[in-house]
Amino acid sequence: MNWLDRVIGFFSPQSAYMREAWRQQLEFIRGAGYDAADSGRLNRNWRPHNEAADYVDRGARDVIRARARDMERNSDMFNSILSAYKRNVVGTGFTLQASTGDEELDTQIEKLWKRWTKKQNCDVTKQQNFNQILRMAVTRKKIDGGILFKKCYTKGGILPFKLQALEVDELAGSVASPHTKGNRVIGGIEYNDSNCPVGYWIEQYNIDGYGLNQPVYYPANDIIFYYTKKRPSQLREVSDMAPSLTRIRDANEFITAVSMKERVAACFALLIKRAAPLGGVTGRNAQNNNGDRRSYDGKMLTPGMISELNAGDDAEVVDPKSGSSDATTFLKLLQRLVCAGQGLSYEATARDMSETNYSSARQAMIEDDLTYAEEIEQLRDSFMDEVYETFLISAVLAGEIVISDFWIDPQKYMDHKWVSAPKRWIDPQKEAGANKTALESGVKSFKQISAEQGRDWKEQIDDMADVAAYAKEKGVQIGGVKDVQIAEEKPKPKNPDE
Repeated sequence: MNWLDRVIGFFSPQSAYMREAWRQQLEFIRGAGYDAADSGRLNRNWRPHNEAADYVDRGARDVIRARARDMERNSDMFNSILSAYKRNVVGTGFTLQASTGDEELDTQIEKLWKRWTKKQNCDVTKQQNFNQILRMAVTRKKIDGGILFKKCYTKGGILPFKLQALEVDELAGSVASPHTKGNRVIGGIEYNDSNCPVGYWIEQYNIDGYGLNQPVYYPANDIIFYYTKKRPSQLREVSDMAPSLTRIRDANEFITAVSMKERVAACFALLIKRAAPLGGVTGRNAQNNNGDRRSYDGKMLTPGMISELNAGDDAEVVDPKSGSSDATTFLKLLQRLVCAGQGLSYEATARDMSETNYSSARQAMIEDDLTYAEEIEQLRDSFMDEVYETFLISAVLAGEIVISDFWIDPQKYMDHKWVSAPKRWIDPQKEAGANKTALESGVKSFKQISAEQGRDWKEQIDDMADVAAYAKEKGVQIGGVKDVQIAEEKPKPKNPDE
């Protein structure tokens, strides 16, 4: 009851009773048909509110990020999820396949890209190659919610283009005045009237990390903001691990408690119950073997020990019982819930295959791959594609690649593909048999199967032909290449009668 109801109840309890009865009836009507909307006893303390995403996120964003970073430093369960994402989203990296329509030009672009992705060419700090930058991007997105990359047009590499990684903390939340009139600044990002980012205000930290200089404005074309947007009204990042943080913390606290319990359980002890106190009138302990009572100070249990106690003394064993078996079951439950919250299987993070067979492991891997595929899609579309397009433009401007009609239609030369490294097989024989059946039935092409194995299908055919030719030259018959005939070219007859 609110204060008004209490005042009415003081003067007229009947009126107050009727007001409360009608209020409960109205709440029931509002939630009629949905148990989740019921305001009864079981849901009485469940009172969320509908607010814009940024209004909800801005007050919790920094706290969640700080707690996620603490988990990164101190939680093995937390890091098992991060490792699973790094292994499966990025792995050993991606291979570029340019698709300009000119094979010679494609080869030239791919060779230049391979050189540019080295740390001294792609990273303004010269500390990370492109694959390591990708792994860091996936990791920071899971922990911090996102990461920013600034396009730096500078000298020092094979191209005047490098990347500078920035943490989301460097967004200048204190800036209120927009760079362009009519825009607005929220959380360090400047938006136009359509809520489209047009610029970013970046804090300028000193090298020691303490002092601050005046924030600098960068146009949106120079910044890549890699994060997941889940609601139309969401403006900035929130840690991907937010739904799982409390569960991981519960698991960590539980593990600490169980570890302490097991340490106590490992403390085997022996207590001596005396029939009479040691010593005589002088209070000194007897230390001889002439029938006097003796002390057990300094004595310990040793293997094969044979000894005897003083007359009347008794020994009582202290052996605490362990409860690790029950703890294992509960800990598995917690970890399964954490993994489910991140769209992964328990086996993918715990690396525990004791309860799986080939079919269940294959199904779990398929479902996990669908989760990773979403992250790979966003990584490619939101970051890698834009980096490649800027790389190609910089290569043309720098004269490293010559394309006469590039500026007439740049998009004509932007087509490309990313080929990821192949995944290891659970059962190579079954996987190879499935690929053979799919190829023979036309369900998959050789090009698709090669892509799944992380290979370029043309290069693979060239390799097969080279191996077959070399084997024939040496007089060796090998398996794995069928219907490949390497024969000397003979002049074609002029007519069928020749």
